[in-house]
Amino acid sequence: MSNTCPPFSVLMSVYAKDNPVWVGQALDSVLSSTVCPAEVVIVQDGPVPEAISHTLAVYAGKYPQIKRVSLEQNMGLGMALQKGLEACSHELVARMDADDLSLPDRFEKQLNRFAQEPELAVLGGAIEEIDGDTLHPVAMRRVPCSDAECKQFLKTRCPFNHMTVMFKKNFILQAGSYQPFHLMEDYYLWARCAAKGYVFGNLPDIVLRARVNAAMYGRRGGWKYFKSNKALSGQLYRLGLISLATYCFNVAVRFCVQVLMPNSWRRTFYKKALR
Repeated sequence: MSNTCPPFSVLMSVYAKDNPVWVGQALDSVLSSTVCPAEVVIVQDGPVPEAISHTLAVYAGKYPQIKRVSLEQNMGLGMALQKGLEACSHELVARMDADDLSLPDRFEKQLNRFAQEPELAVLGGAIEEIDGDTLHPVAMRRVPCSDAECKQFLKTRCPFNHMTVMFKKNFILQAGSYQPFHLMEDYYLWARCAAKGYVFGNLPDIVLRARVNAAMYGRRGGWKYFKSNKALSGQLYRLGLISLATYCFNVAVRFCVQVLMPNSWRRTFYKKALR
C-alpha cells in the first residue's frame, strides 16, 4: 500500500446462495487494486455450501488481511453488515458485494477524494451492469455527484450504488449502523445519515462492474418489496426529508411499478427509465 494512503477496510457479506466462483473473482478484483485494503472483512451469513466455505478458506490462507466473521444463522444483509462493520478495524470502510468486480483504481480514486474533502462521510460512484455469465455490458447506472444533488435524489430514489460506497465508520455508527430493512438496508441508512447532515458524494467515474440477471428484476417487484418501499418512504417523511406530497407520489409510483407492472415490463423500465 502506498504510504500516502490511509489504511482502510473492505466489508463484504457472503451467504448460501452466492456463487463460489464469483466470490473468488470479487475478492481477486479487490486484492489486485492499485491501492489494496489493509483488511477485508468477510461476513459468512449463516451456513454455506462446501464450495463457498472452501473458497473462503483458500483466500484466507493466501491473504493475511482477510478477516472472517461467521454467523450461526442467516440473519439477512442488514444484520450481517452491522456485525461486519463492528469487526472493521479502520475508520474508512469500503463496501463490496460477493458477485461484483471492483475496478483496479476504484479505491485509489475514493481515497484521494476523501483526502481532498475531509468533511465527506459517504462516497460512491457509477457502475456498469453486466450479464452475470458472459460479463457483457447491459447498462450503466450513474448517480448524482454533489451533496446537494444526492440529497435531492434521496427524496425519491437511493442516491448511491451500495456496492461502490466508501464511508467513515464512526459516522455510520452514529447514524445507527446498518439495520434490517428488506432489500433497502442501505437506503434506510443513507436516510438517517442525511437527517444528521452528513456530506454525500459520488464519483462520476464507473468504479465497479455489477452482475445483473432476470431474477434481480423479479425481486424488485411484488407486495413484499412494495411494502418495504412504502415503509421507507414513511421513514423519509418522519425524518423530515420529504413532504407529505412527495410521500404520496413515491407510494403511488412504486405501487404502479412494483405491484401492477409485469416483470418483463419492469425489467425494461429499470434498464431504461432508471439508468
